[in-house]
Amino acid sequence: MMKVVAFAGAAVGLLLGATAQAQAPKAVYTWTGYGVNVPGSSKCPTYKMTIDVTVEGDQVKGLFQQEGRPQRHFETTLGKNGAIKTAATVGGGGIMDVIGQIKEGDSKIKLDGYCKFEGALTKKQ
Repeated sequence: MMKVVAFAGAAVGLLLGATAQAQAPKAVYTWTGYGVNVPGSSKCPTYKMTIDVTVEGDQVKGLFQQEGRPQRHFETTLGKNGAIKTAATVGGGGIMDVIGQIKEGDSKIKLDGYCKFEGALTKKQ
């Protein structure tokens, strides 16, 4: 009976280890920069934004914060060729379109709404 219990424990350990190895590693990217004017707003170049994007498997979670304003978030999944596209709610019920790509050597992000914030994402170590 002890051999059966020991074997079952070893088998569970192997399965859990294999599951942990099969999960994709987490990658974190960041961008900080200033906005670009959109029609009706001339203040965008004075707005500083930081965007952090975490990718785990095909799950994408992002946090962004304009200097002096509350932090906001978005969640989506990776599409074809690492594409991301979703919308995030900002203050006053406004929406920012989140468009980008997470791809080795070519990751980029754009928030498009009351201003445009866009640039190349840098992978954090």
